Amino acid sequence: MMIRNRRLWWVPLLVLGMLLVTPNAQSKPPTAKKKAKAVATEPGPAPQATPALEPKALEILKAASSRLAAARTVKFTAVDFYESSSRHGHPLSVTTKSEVTLQRPDKLRVITSADGPASEFYYDGKKMMAYAPAENLVAVADAPPTIDAALEAAYQSAAIYFTFTDLIVADPYKDMAEGLTLAYYIGQSRVVGQTTTDMLAYVDKGVFVQIWIGAEDKLPRLLHAIYLDDPERLRHNLILSDWQLDPTLPADTFTSAKAASANPMPFAHPHPESSPEASPAEKGKPSKPHQ
Repeated sequence: MMIRNRRLWWVPLLVLGMLLVTPNAQSKPPTAKKKAKAVATEPGPAPQATPALEPKALEILKAASSRLAAARTVKFTAVDFYESSSRHGHPLSVTTKSEVTLQRPDKLRVITSADGPASEFYYDGKKMMAYAPAENLVAVADAPPTIDAALEAAYQSAAIYFTFTDLIVADPYKDMAEGLTLAYYIGQSRVVGQTTTDMLAYVDKGVFVQIWIGAEDKLPRLLHAIYLDDPERLRHNLILSDWQLDPTLPADTFTSAKAASANPMPFAHPHPESSPEASPAEKGKPSKPHQ
């Protein structure tokens, strides 16, 4: 079934009415057999094939990618609402808020408050530092020389992963294009992000994503994701706001004296038995909603 056919709120409902003919009083109504024959000899138009990857959808995704990739410095706020199964079986929503700052190609800061413990992440091109303010614990490790490589290293070594990762890599579209199997344009919204957005949907690496992208500025405002291989079909929403492209950043943005002086702890996976290196089948990033 084509998902495109579910866009009922933008596609007008086509009503097929019956042709009413006032019969002549002396004529007989046509028999059912004759009507069936008439229908058989007048077939309707063949349905038009729709490409799995619609050019308009790809064009918008590429434009958003180019806009983000072209900025040397970027700041934005990311609010996550993700569902998790409760002990009673009902999906409960957990919320985090991340203040993200990056400088290409080798600096990143993510300050996260949450319904659970807060955290801070710093990467300055040489080292990465994960800090837990409440516990006053810090983990420090050597890091590769690019944001992309540092994000991969943080995930592989310590299971650190940000849901907006696909938005901050060097080439967001290239990163997602490898797993794209479906992409289509939906329409426009004037509700999300207090601006006009283009809505589209796509399937990337087993995740169905609906995304709202600014029609003028090409910046993403909202992502709604469902993991297709999840039997519970838990949902994940990522709200993006306060975009700043190429702002001037203070020299000490990507470090923290307070974090650096905290009690040290290993930069390691919190659950070694479920580490990405535990088995070949578990290697690689988890399926992502972005981008």
